[in-house]
Amino acid sequence: MEAVTLSEARVYVGTYNKYNSGSLFGKWLDLSDYSDKDEFMEACRELHKDEQDPEFMFQDYENIPEALITECWLSDKFFELRDAIEKLSETEQEAFFVWCDHHNSDISEEDADDLISSFEDEYQGEYKDEEDYAYEIVEECYDLPEFAKTYFDYSAFARDLFMTDYWMDNGFVFRCA
Repeated sequence: MEAVTLSEARVYVGTYNKYNSGSLFGKWLDLSDYSDKDEFMEACRELHKDEQDPEFMFQDYENIPEALITECWLSDKFFELRDAIEKLSETEQEAFFVWCDHHNSDISEEDADDLISSFEDEYQGEYKDEEDYAYEIVEECYDLPEFAKTYFDYSAFARDLFMTDYWMDNGFVFRCA
């Protein structure tokens, strides 16, 4: 999965009228320049002020999950979500979208703060594999003498952890809800 950074989101805005007339005229707009959807739509109207009632066409976009945009629609939740995930690191933002995909969360409809809170409750971190996570759990939670650690079956422990309590995708580990 390619990392999505909402703070770097941009949209190429044209209109259906221009497109149907053979023109690709439009402009890339950085969504970080706008505080909300109303402000963004006003910029779109200003860009295409030569049309009476422009029907905007989002011909291309970057750093926006497909759940938040189509050719003719930008979710009202985009700006709310963008602002809510700003406090997350880039790695956590990437993990957030992996988590959303796994939970089939409709990020275009759900409350952004609730989504972030649920994500933070379940996100454990980034690991090279399940056994790497199991090793960390043993180190942090169990006071095993060094000689016992050499006999500990981290692979079996990882298998048991990820059978019921955790899941992993793209190197990110999450606790099952």
